[in-house]
Amino acid sequence: MSEGHSDLLSAAREDAGHEVQVALPLFDDPEPLVEDEVESDQIDIEEAIEATNSAPVPEAGSEARIAVEPEPAAATPAPVAEPAPRPVVTPAPEPEIDPEPLEPARSLVPADFALPHGGALDALVRWGYKMGVPGSVLAAPLRKPARPRFLAMVETPLAGDRVAGMSLRAGQMQVAGLKVAIAKLDFGSPSKLAEPFVRAVHGFTWMRDLSSCAPRGQCADTSGAIFEKWLAKNPEPGKGPAWDVELAGLRLLNWLVHTPVLLSGEGERLKNPLLEAIEMTARWLDRQVANGEDRMAQVTGWTAIVAAGLLLPDGKPRRLHGEAGLLRTLGELVSDDGGVLSRSPTAQAQAIALLTDLRACYEAVKEEPPTVLDALLGLLVPALLSLRMGDRGLGSWQGSAVVGEPALDSLVTASGVRARPMVDARHWGYQRVRAKEGVLVMDAAPPPKPRHARHGCASTLAFEFSHGAQRIVVNCGGAELAGALVPARIEQGLRGTSAHSTLVLDEANSTAVLINGKIGKGVEEVDFHRETVHTNERKAAKLEASHNGYVARHGLLHRRILILSDDGTELRGEDVLEPSGRKGKRGKIGFAIRFHLGRGVEARLTDDAMGVHLALADASYWQFRLAGSSGEAHCALEDSLWVDGQGRPHGTQQIVVEGMAARSGERFPWLLKKMG
Repeated sequence: MSEGHSDLLSAAREDAGHEVQVALPLFDDPEPLVEDEVESDQIDIEEAIEATNSAPVPEAGSEARIAVEPEPAAATPAPVAEPAPRPVVTPAPEPEIDPEPLEPARSLVPADFALPHGGALDALVRWGYKMGVPGSVLAAPLRKPARPRFLAMVETPLAGDRVAGMSLRAGQMQVAGLKVAIAKLDFGSPSKLAEPFVRAVHGFTWMRDLSSCAPRGQCADTSGAIFEKWLAKNPEPGKGPAWDVELAGLRLLNWLVHTPVLLSGEGERLKNPLLEAIEMTARWLDRQVANGEDRMAQVTGWTAIVAAGLLLPDGKPRRLHGEAGLLRTLGELVSDDGGVLSRSPTAQAQAIALLTDLRACYEAVKEEPPTVLDALLGLLVPALLSLRMGDRGLGSWQGSAVVGEPALDSLVTASGVRARPMVDARHWGYQRVRAKEGVLVMDAAPPPKPRHARHGCASTLAFEFSHGAQRIVVNCGGAELAGALVPARIEQGLRGTSAHSTLVLDEANSTAVLINGKIGKGVEEVDFHRETVHTNERKAAKLEASHNGYVARHGLLHRRILILSDDGTELRGEDVLEPSGRKGKRGKIGFAIRFHLGRGVEARLTDDAMGVHLALADASYWQFRLAGSSGEAHCALEDSLWVDGQGRPHGTQQIVVEGMAARSGERFPWLLKKMG
């Protein structure tokens, strides 16, 4: 602990008294209440929560039940009622709060996924190509097939990682923070590469990084050497990760989009081998794309097929076939509010990058892209931005590592979409509140279905909280990078409930975490309610959600209430265990409510073990405090870790509220507040 922070904590502890040092009394302030239509009463927070639980069922539209259902197809926009006239009042300073949720008019509709009107001839060509008729025959039946060549060079707006590109030129491939000499890489398939390197080596994702670090002519030697090594080990389609649909699609798309970085200067000699490899991979994808592991993999394959149809001669039949498959699969990948069904920020960013590259391919050949590309980008980007924290990077959800501000800004700029973060996403599942410098994000939906999960996590009702550029409460994250700097042996642990800032009952995951990124039974439905509440004359945002992940095993429902003040300096919460049946069970069960602290947060327990002093890197001082009505619960500090955007794990701390809870139900109010 730094000297300045130590002095700050010591001074705070001395204010509590000379003989017994405890946390400052944070629960003396009036509690936030729901404002009635007629008047606003002030009662204790615990009484307010009891009143909320016993209140009549809200009218339709005020509360939503989020359950595991078949994937949403397309939603028809509902009419928006005009607001009733309101009396003119003197304007008061408005708190800095996020805008309203997406309007229904911006939801996806079936027309978004309709094929371009090309007439009966295009439909016949599409059907013929699907049946196996060669594209050259369908494109020009009365002449010889055109010689292989590139019809255009693509100028993509997406930028790569310049540092990773410079590392490549120095003979090292850098993935997720780990460097491996190119000479020691296994380019065969199957291979012994760790998962993060498999994607880079067989998906050729390194080409974007290389093209961003130097003029193309200076990169040709590096890219050419890697391409020749890969081609020597994979001369024709086979088995292994090199011939996984998603990686084959990534590889084909990168070959087409970043052709100049490979063929510049002396790389021209690789033109014919590259064209042959492109045509071979495109033909393989034509037959195998429907066998992709999930919808994200299939979308990647279809995107590459469309790009090949655009940039190669006699490619119109392939393009028509690819557009039909792409639009159909996109409709099955993205929910109504723009979130991918895996609920993974990394997959969301990948979908944005794919559509941005594909749009650049259309522009290269001066063709008009389907309208669905712009419509989808207009929804994908706000959904992704809903996970942006105060430091302008993304939070850690569904196994994804943090995406830093430069990479995120670059992606959003390249997409061409200017939008504010989505606030209330019922299908995407993440709820966001911004109050001045405070940003709160909560996972208020079930985990993805097993067939959609990539690095599925048992994170239901977890939250992240930041103030300014400091992340205060986080999730561990980084499971998708296991095998690089993150040890592979802890991958499943990083996906478990204990690696997220939420309640854990009996040391069990709320949803079963399986191998290979899959998940099992657990949370099936989440009840969620969002509203604005008041304390004195101040507004606050209240999020309330419950899940049934522990009902089958322990007969208890977990309910969480989070209330963020309008100035962003006070986060009140309550975790409630409720019996799911009519009769409460006897006995007690162990529980732990975990609050993983961000990097740079230094913590010290109070002497009564009911609170924690927090000194932040920005020299601010916060306190975490349990209410006196929390029964036998007490606070403890344990080690934790947090994976940054470069794939590096950092040792941190976590606050653990632990004890034994009555099976008949119990409540644990707490408060996190800025003190100076």
